[in-house]
Amino acid sequence: MPLYEHVFISRQDLSNTQAEGLIEHFGSVLSDNGGSIVESEYWGVKTMAYKINKNRKGHYAFLKTDAPAPAVQEMERLMRLHDDVMRVLTIKVDEHGEGPSVQMQKRDDRGDRRERRN
Repeated sequence: MPLYEHVFISRQDLSNTQAEGLIEHFGSVLSDNGGSIVESEYWGVKTMAYKINKNRKGHYAFLKTDAPAPAVQEMERLMRLHDDVMRVLTIKVDEHGEGPSVQMQKRDDRGDRRERRN
């Protein structure tokens, strides 16, 4: 089955448990249609670069999935219809990266970066 990575932003006025509940809800949509969530990460509340629906912040969530295309399309359709979800991004990947995403790594663990110039 194809591999996908999804990031979605939900409204800032949700509680952390409600935002994490959205991950479970959309995971059940995938499993009902023959797919599965390989890994999920809740990134927390982050400030956005610009306002979306009069919100400056949002709850970010990241999903790595293994699902057929119709299951992903159904999940995206339901995400776009859900009142609490503001934005959705889905990318098809060849393979999932090992370990946590860059957002979840500590700054010290990101060793591949160049030195700052003064």
